[in-house]
Amino acid sequence: MSLASAAAVFAHLDRKRYEPVAIRIDKEGRWAIADRPPTAMSAAEVIEQARLEAARPVRSGREVHLVARPSEETILSIDRRTADKRDQGQAVVTGLNLDAIFPVLHGPYGEDGTIQGLLELANVPYVGAGVLASAVGMDKALMKLVFSARGLPVCPYRVVLRHDWTSNRNGIPAELDRALGFPMFVKPANLGSSVGISKAKDPASLEAAMDLAGSFDRKIVVEAAVAEAREIECAVLGNDAPSASVPGEVVPSREFYDYEAKYIDDGSKIFIPADLPAATAAEIQRLSVAAFQAIDCAGLARVDFLMERATNKIYVNEVNTIPGFTTISMYSKLWAASGVEYGALLDRLIALALERHTEKQQLRTSVT
Repeated sequence: MSLASAAAVFAHLDRKRYEPVAIRIDKEGRWAIADRPPTAMSAAEVIEQARLEAARPVRSGREVHLVARPSEETILSIDRRTADKRDQGQAVVTGLNLDAIFPVLHGPYGEDGTIQGLLELANVPYVGAGVLASAVGMDKALMKLVFSARGLPVCPYRVVLRHDWTSNRNGIPAELDRALGFPMFVKPANLGSSVGISKAKDPASLEAAMDLAGSFDRKIVVEAAVAEAREIECAVLGNDAPSASVPGEVVPSREFYDYEAKYIDDGSKIFIPADLPAATAAEIQRLSVAAFQAIDCAGLARVDFLMERATNKIYVNEVNTIPGFTTISMYSKLWAASGVEYGALLDRLIALALERHTEKQQLRTSVT
């Protein structure tokens, strides 16, 4: 769904202040300046666009490469389409200097610290979390470990390596049942958009859930289910002094907020602000900032909670360091309800990226 988020960002950047350049990274890892900017504004449009591209695969746009060192030329643009007409068949290479980069890349290689590390090598300002926060925020096992160390409330959980699961398929279900009890949720440690997540209600469904999660990651996170859970979300904005939006609530159209409920059907409902007592809403906001700071996040994040309906007990579920970013995504809607409209939100995120980069330039990296 990165394309839909990117299309919204590109469309709403103030052209009086910014000259945006859309760089697309395809599934093979090829970077290119798009012939036209992204336009798909919804999940349905992205899915249809992907279907058409799969039927008629065409490589378009000028190939680009990020210069992985401090340079006046942030990226090199390579035009191979005119290679036969100029310079005896050699490609035409030009440099482009970018003031800042706005990563809108959900999931692996975009949200896990990988591309952030590349941007650090290039010494270019970029929006959002750094390498460490991105990596920890992506890895649900490490994230929960950090939250627990900071005293934040998390659901009882266990981490199972795929290697251990394949070698002890008979023993592990019994261990998980003793530790957590049914029902339980099974998740790949490193993935987004609820992909690969299952709710296991008995040993048979647990086995299938473990196999599914293990097909996506070598680490599997298994969590005790929260009874009649309410799904509460809160947006955080800032660097060293972050602030939290009003909380919102998602009422999924299915048993839980899985991929289909998020992107395919239209039955899920969102309530902003969430119907919560003032003290509970304030605690959600406090925990959101605490979770953001626990992983040393920067720029933006959406913090997701599970709240037990009968007791109102709150559990921090996860931090999303690059949340969905269309105009109708939860993150932007939470800030709109808090008084920060989409265009102003983009301005603030870019300013935060430049602020953090300026501070980094003042640090010493050697003793000489």
